[in-house]
Amino acid sequence: MVEIAAWLRARQAEGTLRELVDLDHLGHGRVRLADTEGPALLDFSSNDYLALSEHPALIAAATEALQRYGTGAGAARLMSGNFPVHQELERAVAALKGQEAALLFGSGYSANVGIIAALMGRDDVIFTDRLNHASIYDGCRLAGAGIARFRHNDLNHLEELLASQPVKGTRLIVVESVYSMDGDRAPLHELVALKERYGCLLMVDEAHATGVFGANGGGVIEEAGVASGVDLAMGTFGKALGSYGAYVAASRRMIDFLVNRARSFIFSTALPPAVAAASLAAVQLIQQEPGLRQELHQRVALFKGYLRQAGFAGDLGPSQIIPLRLGSSATAVAAAERLRAHGLFVPAVRPPTVPEGTARLRLSITRHLGEAELAAAAAALVACCLR
Repeated sequence: MVEIAAWLRARQAEGTLRELVDLDHLGHGRVRLADTEGPALLDFSSNDYLALSEHPALIAAATEALQRYGTGAGAARLMSGNFPVHQELERAVAALKGQEAALLFGSGYSANVGIIAALMGRDDVIFTDRLNHASIYDGCRLAGAGIARFRHNDLNHLEELLASQPVKGTRLIVVESVYSMDGDRAPLHELVALKERYGCLLMVDEAHATGVFGANGGGVIEEAGVASGVDLAMGTFGKALGSYGAYVAASRRMIDFLVNRARSFIFSTALPPAVAAASLAAVQLIQQEPGLRQELHQRVALFKGYLRQAGFAGDLGPSQIIPLRLGSSATAVAAAERLRAHGLFVPAVRPPTVPEGTARLRLSITRHLGEAELAAAAAALVACCLR
């Protein structure tokens, strides 16, 4: 067993010890350090990209379900925790993702762990992008399958691995459509072509894409028109959709299999009906009001333009997630503290969340933030962190 005190001291010394920050969430994209008299800070840490967590439609749907069903589901779905709203949400998600059916999970972590461990076993091989989320890697380890990691978004390396691995059991390629710490996108057209050429399954994590991309908010899968080539489309409700929980959309047969095999689904209490109702309202809203997405993309473009005007010359990427790499953990932490003095709450992301030597500030742009606020934030970032 690890010696706990020594381990904590080592993390403290190297600047990677994680600590919870007590925050008062003031709404409209603002937070304040709890128990202080300090000013409100603009929140660049949230994944509430479309500002739906405060949308009246979600609040009304959750309130109605809360009054009708109470605060909890009371049991797992396979016991007595299966409510009509769960099934209605699954039908809506399946349609959004262009699949036959869908299944709800309690969180993105439990979804990835449950799906991968259910599908894959000792004779199988999982081909996973090196920058995939920790939940994907934990699912790979739990599955007990062979793991082949390919260099980030490197299709040539992936094909080398596919060609060199003997075909014995099932082969699964797993990627994120928008990478949570880098903000770049997976080349889905090419990945679909590779999976078909080598007879693999393809799983795409759309946690940071659903609601943000696609004509109906169906994610990069919808935008790229590759739904028919994706075997498992996973995503979450806790980011752009403003609620909580996760899903996977796939064929009817695949969903039936997961209902019987995915342990994180079978042995977990169902999502509270009020949470599922808010998620359903969000899925409907993103299709009915594409202007939400358009406003977000306008803000993202404005902010990137302001950064360039202020003197930043680096790559700002293709999404609403903007990583500013600073190198060492100590440098990133110090930069985050300086930004608080300038009215910005921006998290420092350090190893092991990101590779050694790539500690960074990770900025999420949301509809909560207005034009003047984005301009001021860009100037502060460049002045105190990037020169």
